[in-house]
Amino acid sequence: MTSIRPTSEAAGTSGTARRAGLGGLGGLGGTFAVLVLAALGALIPLLGPSAALHGTGESAAPGTGGIALLRTVLFAALCVPLGELFVRRLARAVPGAPAVRPSSWAVWAAGAGFVAALGLASVVATGNLVPHSPGQIDVGGLYASRDGKLALLEVNAFAVAGLCALSRRPGTQVWPLAVVAVAEALRAHPTTEHGPLVGSGLTLVHVVCASLWMGGLLYALRTLRLWGADRAGAALLGLYARVAAVLLAALTATGLLSTVRRMPPETVLEQLTTTAYGRVLLAKVLLVAVAAALALWARIRLARAADPLTACAPARGEVAALAVVVAVSGLLTAVPVPIRW
Repeated sequence: MTSIRPTSEAAGTSGTARRAGLGGLGGLGGTFAVLVLAALGALIPLLGPSAALHGTGESAAPGTGGIALLRTVLFAALCVPLGELFVRRLARAVPGAPAVRPSSWAVWAAGAGFVAALGLASVVATGNLVPHSPGQIDVGGLYASRDGKLALLEVNAFAVAGLCALSRRPGTQVWPLAVVAVAEALRAHPTTEHGPLVGSGLTLVHVVCASLWMGGLLYALRTLRLWGADRAGAALLGLYARVAAVLLAALTATGLLSTVRRMPPETVLEQLTTTAYGRVLLAKVLLVAVAAALALWARIRLARAADPLTACAPARGEVAALAVVVAVSGLLTAVPVPIRW
């Protein structure tokens, strides 16, 4: 790994001034920003279905907005702990890195994921309808269907992940989180689909790479804020950037292949504007492109700027764009799947 040596001018900058330019979510300002992003992100799955379905002639399933919101929370709950585990491993490879690490959000993420998975399981238990009373929920019926078993698996996996995060070996939570990712990949491709295992494999790689990209960048910026002016922060960000480039390539490849499987090449352009799935997919592609452009800007600053840590500014924008991508991904799972023409 190429070492990064700040210039004398950058080295003389005070720790306080340097910390102001770092990414992170500390302080009241950062907390307020997170709350605003969360509120805006919630509007996407709640209001998105009506906008996506407008003029398409397609019908939305009952409670589409709520289901999309729950899936958004579930995806976010997967991103946060996986990203933490990923960047903690990267940090151990940085020479001279400070021993201090940001506090883990894994327990809170597991709790949110558990609640979201429980809500989705209750929908499956009522025949994919939104339950209006506890009496409508047939818990025993979950064991009778494939979707019900997968829903229960996700609920239990998040519960175990939370217990692992509280234990003396938090790294073990990677296994229940892997179970959630596999369950989501299987759920997205029912056995009636042509080549469901191929589709599930593509989705699994897509979900894992997206979680590492989004969650990893979030935790990397939190770590850099804590480390302050320590030059190990620039080395960590550079190491993350190299891995993130591979993740982006894998995301692009699996996303393209999944799109071709859902919408044959000769119909893609038309379905991108005439179907709800196509419109949401188009929005997701554009947002990923924005995130990729911000990532490229951050990598250029990291390599060429006198102070490599100025790359944190576009990286914060990249995190915000990826957070919106997670919300749009939740919406994508709730709108009707396009018909193969």
